[in-house]
Amino acid sequence: MITRRSLIAAAAATAALPAAAFEVDPIFRPQQVSIKSDLEPGQILILPRAHFLYFVEAPGQAMRYGVGVGKAGLEFTGTATIDVKKEWPTWRPTNEMIERSPETYGKFKDNDYVQPGGPGNPLGARALYLFQNGRDTYFRIHGTTSPRSIGQSVSNGCIRMINEHVIDLYKRVPIGTKVTVL
Repeated sequence: MITRRSLIAAAAATAALPAAAFEVDPIFRPQQVSIKSDLEPGQILILPRAHFLYFVEAPGQAMRYGVGVGKAGLEFTGTATIDVKKEWPTWRPTNEMIERSPETYGKFKDNDYVQPGGPGNPLGARALYLFQNGRDTYFRIHGTTSPRSIGQSVSNGCIRMINEHVIDLYKRVPIGTKVTVL
């Protein structure tokens, strides 16, 4: 859980940064768009190559968000459901991530350390956990501490969003929402 002290510190740090540090290309800002009318409202469709996530609101209408996605070979594809939603989630890299990048994730090797939720956590402000057949895929739709990664294929497989955008999506989607990643 985020404490009052860390929230105030994060707000002060954010205020001290130049506004350009959080600018995102206008194409990746949330916007209402037309979409194929045969897509069922209430589902999420992700097009990783285009770096867009669509939340279908009504037949032929969706809210589109820019996203960062997994590097080649690490991306998730297929269909899943959101079975868990968390505000300011805790985080620990997978064992595969630790093995692939020990220089980045060394502090997690040979221990059970879990990074607490908060402004410095790589999952950001919100996380939507993707499951298949009741099993955690370990892939998430989540916020990010690296807003410049939006529109890029640089993650370890998860779908990254600007924190403000994932907060908006989090409010819109219930547990059980279908997610399709093409």
